[in-house]
Amino acid sequence: MQPLRVALLSYRSEPHCGGQGVYVRRLSRELAALGHRVEVFSGPPYPQLDAGVGLTEVPSLDLYRQPDPFRVPHPREFHSGVDVLEFAMMCTAAFPEPLTFSLRAARALRHRLADFDVVHDNQCLGYGMLRIAHDLPMVATIHHPITVDRRLDLAAAPLRRQVPVRRWYGFLRMQKRVARRMEHVITVSDNSRHDLVRDFGLRPQDLRVIPVGVDGEVFRPHEAPRVEGRIVAMASADVPLKGVRTLLEAVAKLRTERDVHVVIVGRPKPGGPTEKLLDDLDLHDAVRFVKGISDAELAALLASAQVACVPSLYEGFSFPAIEALACATPLVATRAGALPEVVGPDGECALLVDPGDAGQLAGAIARLLDDPPLRDRLGAAGRRRVLDRYSWRAIAEATAQCYADAIARRAAAC
Repeated sequence: MQPLRVALLSYRSEPHCGGQGVYVRRLSRELAALGHRVEVFSGPPYPQLDAGVGLTEVPSLDLYRQPDPFRVPHPREFHSGVDVLEFAMMCTAAFPEPLTFSLRAARALRHRLADFDVVHDNQCLGYGMLRIAHDLPMVATIHHPITVDRRLDLAAAPLRRQVPVRRWYGFLRMQKRVARRMEHVITVSDNSRHDLVRDFGLRPQDLRVIPVGVDGEVFRPHEAPRVEGRIVAMASADVPLKGVRTLLEAVAKLRTERDVHVVIVGRPKPGGPTEKLLDDLDLHDAVRFVKGISDAELAALLASAQVACVPSLYEGFSFPAIEALACATPLVATRAGALPEVVGPDGECALLVDPGDAGQLAGAIARLLDDPPLRDRLGAAGRRRVLDRYSWRAIAEATAQCYADAIARRAAAC
């Protein structure tokens, strides 16, 4: 394939923000290794990129930055109507970043159209993307429809929070409209493909399934012995979708009969629901939170655990699952979303439980802790599965082919 000039757009791309940031970093690195020229356009927090990948920062008001979320900007920070729009939307409890980033990205690309062959939108789906797609071939990745997040958040929210939650997810109406006008859409699993057809009204034939990957050299087993009773999970602590409540309830059950502790890669909000649950369950001495660690530190943590856990109520794919498998760490995961598709049938590479069932989760963890041969078998099978299926190079090659198809279709239309 001829080397392509790719603009990869992502409204926030720092890896610790979640899987989308990991996707940007790893995909851009492998595309560059294949000889393509990749430039990432990102709003804050900005990505960590590898050598050979360019970055164009697309500044925003950064209204959700830590440790000062929902901040009031100084008047000197307003430089355009998009800045005013961003702040006004936040003041009405809406989430403005997908829309405002897309408008800024369209402006940033307006005078650079000759620099790129194709544009790749990483689940922004703002109206500005339609302006870009008018001028350049475009591919969009939708990891999963955020309609699922909205349903779960509404189910968990008290009555007084229902209206703000609906306002926050107001961007979904825009994303559905924009997605239906995209000619080339990548999603990461057959489950996400099904959900996009159901929730976004996309046509199955317009969706191409290309999974995400893992670096098997970084995420690998370590020679050091695993820490007795250690359970590791990676989850946004206060997001209902990630199932941390179920995990903590399971750990409380396990603590009545054995010495276990859990390390959660994430950070709860001070005074939020997770901290309150820790108080209720008296688990502060059994739970540790870590955040902002490097890939090497995360791999070492996963490789130190006797059991890894993905307790999510839904996953469109699951970086945590394949990273744990790559470290040969025995995994307990839920039968939620794409997880059975990613990790395989129950008992092959992982033990599967029903989402939201703390009793089942505690039972599966206890079974692994009590059965070293089973842990060894699942760990070895999990690593084999990851190395066979989830290579970033193969994923980059398939994505580049999607770019080439988008370019060819645009040329034929002209």
